[in-house]
Amino acid sequence: MIEIKAFQKVNMKGSTFIEGFPGVGLVGPMAISYMIDKLGFEYIGYIESSEFPPLISVHKDRPMPPVRLYYSSKHAIFTVFAEFAIPVELTYELSNKLYDFLKGNGISKIISVGGIPSQTTDGTAFAIASNESLKKDIKAAGLKPVGEGVATGVSALLLTRAVLDNAQDISILVPTDPNIIDPAYAEIVINAINKLMGLNVDVTELEKEAKEIEAKVREVMKKNRETHDTYKRAVEGAGPSMYA
Repeated sequence: MIEIKAFQKVNMKGSTFIEGFPGVGLVGPMAISYMIDKLGFEYIGYIESSEFPPLISVHKDRPMPPVRLYYSSKHAIFTVFAEFAIPVELTYELSNKLYDFLKGNGISKIISVGGIPSQTTDGTAFAIASNESLKKDIKAAGLKPVGEGVATGVSALLLTRAVLDNAQDISILVPTDPNIIDPAYAEIVINAINKLMGLNVDVTELEKEAKEIEAKVREVMKKNRETHDTYKRAVEGAGPSMYA
């Protein structure tokens, strides 16, 4: 059973939810972690499950759950930072719990970010919009609408719920080389979010910090593999590190 636990009550009505669980290229964790730091997000809770790996993360001498909730009242953004890939068998439950939490807290828009394996990585990013009104927004942000294709994972299931509810949801997909981890992928995502939300997140320090984020995430992934055999299915495609 998955539980979303907020130990600090905040008014998130009208906010945007940005999610990027670990996947191909670790695009999501790099972008989310960098934004948390640069925009001064506040740690407000966590997600737990008996099916999650039995581990705890330590950051700046503070033990913390590996799946954490953050919020910025200044920018009206709620996000989740996860330090391991969600096992496939938990994807449906997590997506439904998350969507219900967002709806219950009055969050008005979802932005999902992630990588897709590709032989062509020319800086072009794609997007899927839940309704017609968002298509102008994604084009204005320099994103190419997906005409045909398939999406998977938590972001795909959130998008499905949003379409059925006629809610606002944008999935940003960055073509990535699955054999490397490149901060440039996260930079593409953050620049797109800057345009979509009128933000000004400076990406000049992203390359340096992305290496540290990657190292942390991969250490947790390693610990997880040692304790959860089922985890192996969930992390296929993350690829080796270009910094190893």
